[in-house]
Amino acid sequence: MSRLLPDRHPTKDFFILDVREASPKDDIASMEHPIFSLSVKPDMRELEYEHNGKRIIVSPSGRGLATIMDKDIIFYCISKLTYLQNQGLKIDNWVEVTAHEVMVATNWNIGARDYKRFEDSLLRLRGTTIITNIATGDTEQIEGFGIIDRFEIERIGENGNRSAFGRMSKIRIKLSDWTFNAVKAGEVPTINPQYFRLRRPLERRIYELARKHVGERSVPWQIGLEKLQKKVGSSAPTKKFRFFMREIIRDGH
Repeated sequence: MSRLLPDRHPTKDFFILDVREASPKDDIASMEHPIFSLSVKPDMRELEYEHNGKRIIVSPSGRGLATIMDKDIIFYCISKLTYLQNQGLKIDNWVEVTAHEVMVATNWNIGARDYKRFEDSLLRLRGTTIITNIATGDTEQIEGFGIIDRFEIERIGENGNRSAFGRMSKIRIKLSDWTFNAVKAGEVPTINPQYFRLRRPLERRIYELARKHVGERSVPWQIGLEKLQKKVGSSAPTKKFRFFMREIIRDGH
């Protein structure tokens, strides 16, 4: 098995705004702190994290916590808003997308099951609640809020008219103020597009931490295994987490 997922869409005709130079972005707050579940199954835990006076509580909805794979949608929304802002255009919390453009840009398959997965991701992102004192854009928000505040799906039936059961044609997503403040403040580093080819949720989470702390520098970043496990948000026993890390290191050589 390849260490990476295949590049499912090598021709990026449907990349952000159909513009090849647009780059995928992440937000510093969720890169640094564990917001998203690493589980591939419904995760009904309530997560609590505290480090150096910064605290996060993440609570699931009935569909479970939002996952690191669900976060691909957030990546795309942040990237699109950042691109528009860099063009000197006015932006707000709302982002209009199609499921197809998001899935192509983030290396998803584009079959019927994947469109269903996309909807499930929106529901988990809307249902997951965050309470935190971590500021974004110098704004500290301590009330509870969803990873996204709201979403709207427009569907089209076989006859081309709007339909409650047709295919998704247009989606509007309202980001939380917490995420939007990060975009406005420029707290959104560029990530390598190869991120979307990483197979393991843990690999993706480790990449985020490394990108945040090391960036483009050649200076090494050191962290103990126990602290690393805490920061990535892994609930695995220490012995199992060490095993996972050895697998990732082995596959990286």
